[in-house]
Amino acid sequence: MAYLQARKNKEGEVVSYSIRVYKGRDPRTGKQLTPYTMTWRVPTGWSEKRARKEAEKQAALFEQQCREGYLSDGRQTFAQYAEYVLELKERTGLKHLTLIHYRQSLKRVLPFLGHMKLGDIRPQHLNYLYQQLALPQAREDNEKALARPALWQLLEARGLGNRVLDREGRHISVERLRKGEGVKPDTAQRLAEALGAPYSLLFSTRREERCLSQRTIVNCHLLVSVVLGQAEREMRIALNPARRASPPKGESGDPNYFQEEEVGQILRALESESLKWKTAIHLLLVSGCRRGELLGLKWDHVDWENGQIHIDCTLLYAGDRGVYEGSPKTRDSVRTIKLPQETMCLLEEYRQWQQARKEELGDKWEESPYVFPGERGGRMNPSQLGNWLVRFQKRHNLPHLNPHAFRHTMTSMLFFHGVDSVSISHRLGHSSVSTTTSIYSHVMKEAESRISDCMAHVLLSTRAPHAPDTEDEPQEEFSTNREESGENLNKS
Repeated sequence: MAYLQARKNKEGEVVSYSIRVYKGRDPRTGKQLTPYTMTWRVPTGWSEKRARKEAEKQAALFEQQCREGYLSDGRQTFAQYAEYVLELKERTGLKHLTLIHYRQSLKRVLPFLGHMKLGDIRPQHLNYLYQQLALPQAREDNEKALARPALWQLLEARGLGNRVLDREGRHISVERLRKGEGVKPDTAQRLAEALGAPYSLLFSTRREERCLSQRTIVNCHLLVSVVLGQAEREMRIALNPARRASPPKGESGDPNYFQEEEVGQILRALESESLKWKTAIHLLLVSGCRRGELLGLKWDHVDWENGQIHIDCTLLYAGDRGVYEGSPKTRDSVRTIKLPQETMCLLEEYRQWQQARKEELGDKWEESPYVFPGERGGRMNPSQLGNWLVRFQKRHNLPHLNPHAFRHTMTSMLFFHGVDSVSISHRLGHSSVSTTTSIYSHVMKEAESRISDCMAHVLLSTRAPHAPDTEDEPQEEFSTNREESGENLNKS
């Protein structure tokens, strides 16, 4: 609620009204925060009654602006304005996972900038933020709880295995503790409460000195830049200080891809695996799809006649939503991909296999339009693909496998065989060719080197002189004349 306070001059006339809007209390200290304030001046010649009525209107409007984030200057705090910006981005179509990542970054930023007014933030404040985030204290998971012998004695005495029910009926796994690994102190506390024993009796604490990655700090900088950039566009601040700050450089690594002999090793190992996973990995390799795009592919988007698939959705996972269907990464990611005939034959064989699987499970099968559903139909959790690759890698002693490496592998092979960047960019679904050339600059240089070596080999082989025919006298004479002419040329 807005509060009005009349201010009078020496003659007792009301010349202005001070308007205040309650801001709340600091969640850390419990102290009342400084309220929003503004001053409305009474125009000359207005009566006190008319001025009071207009001041009440201005107070109501100011309160609404405060609640909705539409302040006309930089007096709003970063925490309040950041919440408004994220809500605005969500309303205007920001992807859900991007919003989650923004909120994760915001939690790290608020202790340093949350209390500051937008107009007071300077580049040096942001540089201090990045400096503090680079310290081990900024990482929340550095403290780990390790099991003491008393924990195993208690579990054995009660006949408990690797799972313990907590007070809310949820299972707590102790497998990581059995391997000698640490768990979060909160998890250990829940386990101690479930067993009814003191925490210090069952667990010891180990402190690690790990720091946040540069990528995480850069993500915090991006969040700050988005918030302050919006404030600049709305003319709440004159300049976005994030543009003049010095964040750490992002970690840029070259895309990891498999060599041809490694691809052959992977394909041979797939022959002994389930047809479902064999088809999925094969399709990842030849199409260059992202993980979510592969799992979001539907049977009615397979063009059997023309041997191609259409990508227009992706399967994603978020803790508050579970597995859900979303749009591809960019507008250009909606695309049609031509596939080899061998891949189409494999897809047809797999489709028949899946139909037999549905008939086998009967009512236990959940109807699904997806080419690669879960074990009993429905949607597959994207993490299942990565988990299967880890087990597959260990079974066959293969190099490290992850879904995106197959996308990089297809791209590198296309570059090595001389395919142009525009065609590759379209197949990958990048928003521009510059995105492709930026990500794969290292691969393009290697491809250029290979092509150069190939051309040099071809040109040199065409220039190589043929051995003379000893039975043909004119050839010998021609050879002699050529040497003599060469000597003359050298002399000249």
